[in-house]
Amino acid sequence: MDRETPDGLSDAERRFKLPAGTFPFQSRFLRVSGATLHYIDEGAGQALFMVHGNPTWSFVYRHLIQALRADFRCIAIDLPGFGMSEPPEGFGYTPAEHAAIVAAALRALDVNDAWLIAHDWGGPIGLAAMFAEPGRLTGICLGNTWAWPVNGDVHFEWFSRLIGGPIGRFFNERNAMFVNWVMPAAMRRRKLTLVEMTAYRAPFDPPRLRAPLHIFPRQITAAQDWLANLETRLTAYRGPAVLIWPANDIAFRMKELDRWKKLLPQAQSVIIERCGHYL
Repeated sequence: MDRETPDGLSDAERRFKLPAGTFPFQSRFLRVSGATLHYIDEGAGQALFMVHGNPTWSFVYRHLIQALRADFRCIAIDLPGFGMSEPPEGFGYTPAEHAAIVAAALRALDVNDAWLIAHDWGGPIGLAAMFAEPGRLTGICLGNTWAWPVNGDVHFEWFSRLIGGPIGRFFNERNAMFVNWVMPAAMRRRKLTLVEMTAYRAPFDPPRLRAPLHIFPRQITAAQDWLANLETRLTAYRGPAVLIWPANDIAFRMKELDRWKKLLPQAQSVIIERCGHYL
């Protein structure tokens, strides 16, 4: 279903109190697997299916959609509990649960022969959905992300334990730490504007909506079996692939890019200089 915007503001602009033109897209809502998914569907042509990470939503792809919708069908979803999507009752916010709902969305929207565009947690979630629904996502364009267990790598383990543990839970529930502290610290080329910070902070108010902010970091190590299975499936993928990698990410390093190149030897890679985590 679609929601009309008689005041000239988009649904997201009105809900999150953003200036007109900040997110100038028609909001669409899809009911799948007990979740109410918010998504953007702009343009026509071959589909580009965009999946975000933590703690973002389809807003992170707004410039990409505006640039590409003249030539492509740009679909950008909000994962349950992010943006304007509502999770089903009892949802645990694990990547496996997210992937199952994304796969259901691919079926419901009848997406076929599309490219997956994904970043951060959107990578493993989107890839798992791709394998669950063969033929719907046939090319992959990945930003800084991963698709394998990282247990044993101190770089990831300390972050998962700190931000996904009791300390991270406390500060995320009280101060939305992942939005207010981690996002600004992860930027390199420029600072986030006040409007952008509002757009990323608003979906997690009131505090009872902030569980995803610490569950995703915890799952970096807790989901090792799920990630191991995903890596096994990915070794057989030989379809088209592009890797877009920032040179100055605090999370994903050139070490991870090198692993992707071994996992996907057919992939083209592009480095973005002076760029941090949020492409």
